[in-house]
Amino acid sequence: MIPNQEPKMTENGFAGRLRELRKQSKLSQADLAKILGVHFINISRYERGISKPNSEALKRLAEALGVTTDYLIEGKTTEAAKARLEDKELLKMFVDIDNLPKEDKIFVKRVIDAILTKEKIQELARK
Repeated sequence: MIPNQEPKMTENGFAGRLRELRKQSKLSQADLAKILGVHFINISRYERGISKPNSEALKRLAEALGVTTDYLIEGKTTEAAKARLEDKELLKMFVDIDNLPKEDKIFVKRVIDAILTKEKIQELARK
């Protein structure tokens, strides 16, 4: 997901984007670390540019902060293709979900991912 508004950039690069996104989310380093299941020192090191997260940690960071991994790494904010949804009730639900707290959005994403994964597995089993 691409953020609704661009973070104010006080510093270029991954470290600066991460710091600004965390602050905009009103999370401390400890809060973000708890969400990711890492030690807060890891977040501090990322924000100071001392170390970079591995691919799994990067994915979790992006998810927790509501941005794409491309945005975190390179600052790219290309507009995502918008799907045309015929189901107006589903579309309204997605709009409502966008207004939920970050933790609830993460939960909804995980539920949707689980359902889609189950469907893909069942489709593969049918072949």
